[in-house]
Amino acid sequence: MTVLGAVFLPQLPPERLRAVATAADAAGLQELWLWEDCFEQGALAGAAAALAWTERLHVGIGVMPAPLRNTALLAMELATLHRMFPGRVHAGVGHGVQEWMGQVGARVGSPLTLLREHVQALRALLRGEEVSTDGRYVRLDRVKLAWPPQAPVAVHAAGQGPRTLRLCGEVADGTVLVADLGPADVARSRALVEEGRAAAGTGAPHRVTAYLLAATGPGAEERLAASRRDWGIDPASGAGVAGDAHAVADAVARWAAAGADAVVLQPTADEPDPEGFVRFAAEEVRPLLG
Repeated sequence: MTVLGAVFLPQLPPERLRAVATAADAAGLQELWLWEDCFEQGALAGAAAALAWTERLHVGIGVMPAPLRNTALLAMELATLHRMFPGRVHAGVGHGVQEWMGQVGARVGSPLTLLREHVQALRALLRGEEVSTDGRYVRLDRVKLAWPPQAPVAVHAAGQGPRTLRLCGEVADGTVLVADLGPADVARSRALVEEGRAAAGTGAPHRVTAYLLAATGPGAEERLAASRRDWGIDPASGAGVAGDAHAVADAVARWAAAGADAVVLQPTADEPDPEGFVRFAAEEVRPLLG
């Protein structure tokens, strides 16, 4: 069965997270995802709180900007979460929005090189290895975690362009796709990820997580149209869905058929009931999925 999740948008105040997370947990939602958009909310703090407030809910971070995160420090943070909440954490890194990276003095000359170095070193540290590397951006001298995760964990990477998607397939355990994709775009993205996996000669499982912009309830069509305009999404792309549980479940099935192993519903920024949205995903949409 396709994994189904939902996003807690960072446009909501951080103090709203507890109510949304506990509603998701009580309803049986599989995953709640957080974003680390500049300059809104820190995803690690939010993830730790959401995990502590809940019992079963898996929490994803999709994604943290690699230029903002020292690799060793991020490994320490993620290892801590994985040890405290084993099996319930999904974390990813990406290039970051280049304009934002420039605002904080973290923009790099080669985002692809940084992502490669960062993911490779991060995965090795989380495996409990001692890492020494002298890369263009990531430099570590005999770094080894005292408390690595007790079981293997996955590191996801985010991508959109062809070179980044191939890199995700080559060096990461999973790929997170952006929300402005329709089913055909998801299929093309999955194919590029598979090209990277083939180049690396890896047969290990590789999860593709795709966001799906979704609106339900009164005014759903209008809210979806407004969100498409805000995101610059061409309606002809097929990105996004508006309607009842059956309409949303049908869209999730199309995304899954296109190559998404997990589909994360993204409410519109003006969703009037975030708690109700996660309950809708868990209680009405998920039972309709095969």
